[in-house]
Amino acid sequence: MRIRIVDAFTDRPFAGNPAGVVLLDAFPDDNWLQNVALEVNHAETAFAHPLPAGGEADWALRWFTPVTEVAMCGHATLATAHVLHSTGAHEGPVRFATRSGVLIATPAQDGSITLDFPTAPLTPVEVPDGVAEALGAEPRAAFDTGPNVGDLILELADEKTIHALRPDHEALAAYSPRGVIATARAENPALGYDFVSRCFLPNVGIDEDPVTGSAHTALAPFWSERLGRPDLTGLQASPRSGRVRTRLRGERTLLTGRAVTVIDGELVA
Repeated sequence: MRIRIVDAFTDRPFAGNPAGVVLLDAFPDDNWLQNVALEVNHAETAFAHPLPAGGEADWALRWFTPVTEVAMCGHATLATAHVLHSTGAHEGPVRFATRSGVLIATPAQDGSITLDFPTAPLTPVEVPDGVAEALGAEPRAAFDTGPNVGDLILELADEKTIHALRPDHEALAAYSPRGVIATARAENPALGYDFVSRCFLPNVGIDEDPVTGSAHTALAPFWSERLGRPDLTGLQASPRSGRVRTRLRGERTLLTGRAVTVIDGELVA
């Protein structure tokens, strides 16, 4: 079978967030899926197979990190939609049946793909004791992002602080089911983005995720409320970096980005 490595939320190779994509006839044993994800060793590997016509979804989709299956993944969904469209396996909007419900990916003529995801519910919480030491910066505020995302949002003072973070990843694991999203307002919106973030996800085996689509279902309502606009662009300031365009639509958030296939090979195991 074919396996592809796709860089998501970028328009050039070796940037954005790489994901493995494997198209199947049906899902095999979970141990095999997990072993393939461990072998690929990227933040996520996506596995998809077609569903019978006439149902609520076109393809079944699952996502695995090197250590566990996850409930939601934006960049691997974008990568899977990119593979389906670029290979002709599916035309037009594709509906994925996932653990987070039916997620729709819609291609545009300019080559971008828009994902329709559930908006994460944000709950203000007290800044946990010790999290400033673990992160390496003092948060202004903290928010829980609900079960689908499973992160703790920490708002920091400014963009420079975000770029300078060198956290204790092991210590951060104590503060949320998946990890921590550090975010701040963009210093210069003229550069083409409104807010900046970094995502540290030690509880799913990812010290720092390059570009995290699911995190932007929480960042979109967070920053839309503060900036007074439903349409924003976020820069995830990891070493690989990437941008996510967001549009808040109440209980749904639209995430738009591009993707590039960098490896197309054969999986023989």
